[in-house]
Amino acid sequence: MWIILAFISAALLGFYDASKKSSLRDNAVIPILFLNTLFCAALLLPFIILSHSGQISPDSHFFVAPISAAQHRLIIIKSVIVLSSWLLGYFAIKHLPLTIVGSVNATRPVLTIVGALLVFGEELNAWQWAGVGLGLLSFYLMSRSGSKEGIRFTHSLWIYLLVGAAILGAASGLYDKHLMSPEDHGGAGLNRMAVQGWYNIYQCLMMGAMLLLIWWPGRKKSTPFRWKHSIILISIFLTVADFVYFYALTDPDAMISVVSMVRRGSVLVSFAIGALIFKEKNLKSKAIDLIFVLLSMICLWIGSN
Repeated sequence: MWIILAFISAALLGFYDASKKSSLRDNAVIPILFLNTLFCAALLLPFIILSHSGQISPDSHFFVAPISAAQHRLIIIKSVIVLSSWLLGYFAIKHLPLTIVGSVNATRPVLTIVGALLVFGEELNAWQWAGVGLGLLSFYLMSRSGSKEGIRFTHSLWIYLLVGAAILGAASGLYDKHLMSPEDHGGAGLNRMAVQGWYNIYQCLMMGAMLLLIWWPGRKKSTPFRWKHSIILISIFLTVADFVYFYALTDPDAMISVVSMVRRGSVLVSFAIGALIFKEKNLKSKAIDLIFVLLSMICLWIGSN
């Protein structure tokens, strides 16, 4: 079941990336990221209130369990990691083609796998190793295709920011596994809805402070903010994708290395939107690269079943 949820989350993340690209074109980054965190917090706050008041049963998938001060501190750490990744990623996706962003983001499972093998001692079977190998090959090919568009990976600030976002995103994935794994499996045993709800609220507070202290005083000297309907879609797609993702990780048999690899299959959705909606270039060679991504996902699916 957890592998199916990972695929659903991947599709939603593809639409999430496309919504970000649409929203950030010729627009201010910090207000959009603040609104994203605000809308996500607004979507999840009712579940916290209703759970606290007893309106949502502890047996419900939407129940937000009460947590201690120490557990809140663990979630604040996650909020800092994720928000840092988002800040870097938002600035990068504003200035880079969506198909390039997808290819670099697709390297996140490589970092996650290394961490999962070292930290959690996870073991992959032959099919899963084949999927990882094909995935690595596809990431290399997509990066090479991107260079044909004149983007020099070793000399681009936006590529550096994107790589930084990928590293922090991989760290967040490993931390998620620790937070939601049962205590008898070495994890913190946190309720998944508590993690999702509170980390979004903490991010909203952090971005609110950044908006007021950094962006607002100098707003007239930077790119102006323009409202777009796609801004609210960012929050909707992200919230549902995270809900499905966190639910998958509550399965004790869930492997963070495989879940992270499958979620990067979102590049298939973002690629299609980049080609059809944003009319991006160099699509033929990138389409060949995506075939290897698909083969990688099939191998992972077989190996997980």
